[in-house]
Amino acid sequence: MKLFARDALLPAGWARDIVIDISGDGEIRAVDVAFAAPADAERVPGALVPGMPNVHSHAFQRALAGLTERGGPSADNFWTWRTEMYRFLERIGPDEHQAIATQLYLEMLKAGYTSVAEFHYLHRDPVGRPYGNPAEMAERVRAAAAATGIRLTLLPVFYAHSDFGGAPPLPAQRRFIHDIDSFRALLSVLARPRGEKLGIAPHSLRAVTPAELAELVDFARANRDDMPIHIHAAEQRREVDDCMAWSGTRPVQWLLDNAAVDARWCVVHATHMSTEEARNLAATSAVTGLCPTTEADLGDGVFPAIDYFAARGRIGIGGDSHVSVDPFLELRLVEGAQRLTLERRNVLARDGESTGLALYRAALAGGAQAVAQPVGAIAVGRRADLVVLDGDDPALSEQAASNLLDAAIFGPARRVVRDVMVDGRWVIGEGHHADEEAILMRYRQTMRRLLA
Repeated sequence: MKLFARDALLPAGWARDIVIDISGDGEIRAVDVAFAAPADAERVPGALVPGMPNVHSHAFQRALAGLTERGGPSADNFWTWRTEMYRFLERIGPDEHQAIATQLYLEMLKAGYTSVAEFHYLHRDPVGRPYGNPAEMAERVRAAAAATGIRLTLLPVFYAHSDFGGAPPLPAQRRFIHDIDSFRALLSVLARPRGEKLGIAPHSLRAVTPAELAELVDFARANRDDMPIHIHAAEQRREVDDCMAWSGTRPVQWLLDNAAVDARWCVVHATHMSTEEARNLAATSAVTGLCPTTEADLGDGVFPAIDYFAARGRIGIGGDSHVSVDPFLELRLVEGAQRLTLERRNVLARDGESTGLALYRAALAGGAQAVAQPVGAIAVGRRADLVVLDGDDPALSEQAASNLLDAAIFGPARRVVRDVMVDGRWVIGEGHHADEEAILMRYRQTMRRLLA
């Protein structure tokens, strides 16, 4: 098929009158300029941009959003929220997990995400027993992605301990737990070709020992499919303090010193880094997975973006606990947190680009790297994962192409996205998915049971 777009965001910037030739299997074969729409091309009804990868998702937490807002200002924090999250997940079985993930992935597509890295750690049943199929819950994630059409990078999580130094897991963590042998067995079951990317996710330095982490990294590096490696690090100050007490080193620096971090890695959050850590992490070519709506919701802190961006650090954005499902809002908060902290504007603009365009392009490049898929650009050899912006939204209407992403990120837009294509197939048309009513009905029935 061929698409004709009056305005399209290409790797070199905005371009006019573009024809995109897409193969039957969803790969972009050619990108050319044409002064009129070819007779055999579908005219795109708006500006065309690459779809955004979501580099960090815990799908089941979508159902928890809005249910933990009754703590006190002095007593409530990330750790009390985590306790409430543990309690909530006791109610979630395979059917509930699939229904929640399907609704979430539908919402992601409507918002302009076209791929998701699912950081999947809900492995066992509510009492901690393995399911008959050890990949039962992961297969439900796959089913949700297939039902909606979103591109999936599946990241089974290795979680063995409750704290630094190999502390035994807490009873509330029993649904997450693997040892090296059971985790290898899970990866073996999941390794069947399914048109997705399979990676690994050592949960955090709290949840793995150095020996376990080394074995996991060796396994990923030995895999011929170039498995991505994602890990939480330095999300909370307490985590930094506990890591210092255990090792004498801050968590990001410990990874840099001991784990051979490189472009295969996505370090999620990295909120509490020193200037030296930020520069050193940037130098590895790893991606930092920023989740600012979740980081704000949990009171994590503000990412040291000035130091990291100055060192040409790579970023992706993620929804994490999904208190918001909106890539444009995530990017707004990446910049907004810096403005509030530094009392300046346009802090993260770079290379002569506007702030919105610079952030969007940075998150596309870093996101594609983190999900380890050929996406994130309208270019030959990339997958046709594309988003049509909605010019009928008042915030976007009559804007020049060069201003559209700034208007979408920093303006009062209500519906930024009109149409969404994944792998050369339209999955959202005029803001709707073909199966959205059935998906929502199943989700509502699930929430009715969970909240009863």
